[in-house]
Amino acid sequence: MSLAGNPLRDGNDRRLPRIAGPCGLVIFGVTGDLARKKLLPAVYDLANRGLLPAGFSLIGYGRRDWTAEQFTAEVLDSVRDRVRTPWRDSVWEQLASGIRFVQGDFVTDSAFDDLAAMTRRLDEERGTRGNWAYYLSVPPQFFSDVCNQLERAGLADSETGWRRVVIEKPFGRDQASAEELNRTVNAVFPESSVFRIDHYLGKETVQNIMVLRFANQIFEPLFNSRYIDHVQITMAEDIGLGGRAGYYDGIGAARDVMQNHLLQLLALVAMEEPVTFAPDELKAEKLKVLKATSATGPFTQTTARGQYTAGWQGSEFVPGLREEGGFDPDSGTETYAAATFGINSRRWAGVPFYLRTGKRLGRRVTEIALVFKSAPHQPFGAGQTEAQGDNALVIRVQPDEGVLLRFGSKVPGSAMDVRDVNMDFSYSEAFTEQSPEAYERLILDALLDEASLFPTNEEVEEAWRILDPVLDYWAASGQPEEYAAGTWGPAGADRMLNRNARTWRRP
Repeated sequence: MSLAGNPLRDGNDRRLPRIAGPCGLVIFGVTGDLARKKLLPAVYDLANRGLLPAGFSLIGYGRRDWTAEQFTAEVLDSVRDRVRTPWRDSVWEQLASGIRFVQGDFVTDSAFDDLAAMTRRLDEERGTRGNWAYYLSVPPQFFSDVCNQLERAGLADSETGWRRVVIEKPFGRDQASAEELNRTVNAVFPESSVFRIDHYLGKETVQNIMVLRFANQIFEPLFNSRYIDHVQITMAEDIGLGGRAGYYDGIGAARDVMQNHLLQLLALVAMEEPVTFAPDELKAEKLKVLKATSATGPFTQTTARGQYTAGWQGSEFVPGLREEGGFDPDSGTETYAAATFGINSRRWAGVPFYLRTGKRLGRRVTEIALVFKSAPHQPFGAGQTEAQGDNALVIRVQPDEGVLLRFGSKVPGSAMDVRDVNMDFSYSEAFTEQSPEAYERLILDALLDEASLFPTNEEVEEAWRILDPVLDYWAASGQPEEYAAGTWGPAGADRMLNRNARTWRRP
């Protein structure tokens, strides 16, 4: 049967799984933590779900002096204890038959010539047909070297098949550097062949934002300034730097998380309904929101940043940032960032979006809370609604994926007393299907040329344009405020909201 007649390869019926056609994947930086902990296990799980072709080929590129057999053994060690699907020897044997390794750095011509020869052999031996995705799991300073070498060696040439490049963040450190990085990559690969990974967009709950809004009449009419008082988007971590001091110093929480993950969540929550979920339609609506978004000042009152000090993280006493190995004790890099943003549109005019992220906070959680305005008229007596807070719709992204609706209800009894109650939907309780890991979805989408979940160069540049004024202000404002590990951030973050009689939601 031809591929054209195979319904599993027909993208028109979105109820059916889409299986990647003949292709291969090259991972640069294959010996790093991301590849070992996320990418390689995701490849096995895709194969185990039957979503990769039988001839799928995987090439690791790195400096280690490994044979293909040694690399295959390393892959096995990496994936066996980290896969999310049941282990099957038959799947591993099929996958392992297509695993290869090329030794080299990012600037040596001969190494990339060896890589080109390897891809040609696999095209012939395993039927990959010249279809290759290059995953750049390397620091941004090497993007240019790798892309230029791919072009020189003919590996970016798509005449015999498609060629795509998958890039890990960070995409620059400000708007100017992001524009330069995009020019470098687009000089070799057209924008349609560039897939910028934001792993948060691969999470099931993030994708469910669009379903929640556009498939349910009960929610979408409320997403506007008539009903919403403000929106809080939180990504809190309970861990410290965890050995990432060299990477993190000079980057900080805002560049690491707010510019990409949190502003992408803002765009999904605030965008207008797309005509379809095709990549171009989604891009158009997200870009409209980002272009209308700006940081709200004065930044002395509308932003906060901090560094964690020693404190109790649960039952464990943990060191402060300045005591952690590899971190400059005089550094002004923040581990907590909060800022206020506004959207200049008819739907969201006057609604502040509060974004916050930090390390060593009270617990690990990512959520979006839409906090509603109070009812315009309440025919209750004095004290009857004292125990009631604000209505809220909370989308939990991790770790307990789901949606919570908080509203007031009468307390049983003869008196008319109102108290908050929660209506709680949990993914794990409602569905027996296991959600795929974010990197599974994103790797498969890159192989399928499905770009809906990947930020474009314009989105990246707009996000930096939004955040740069805050970063510039902080750079000229001395040291970050301190906060104890295990708490919910510096006092300045509470002052941000208290000035408007609001408070942060405590997840």
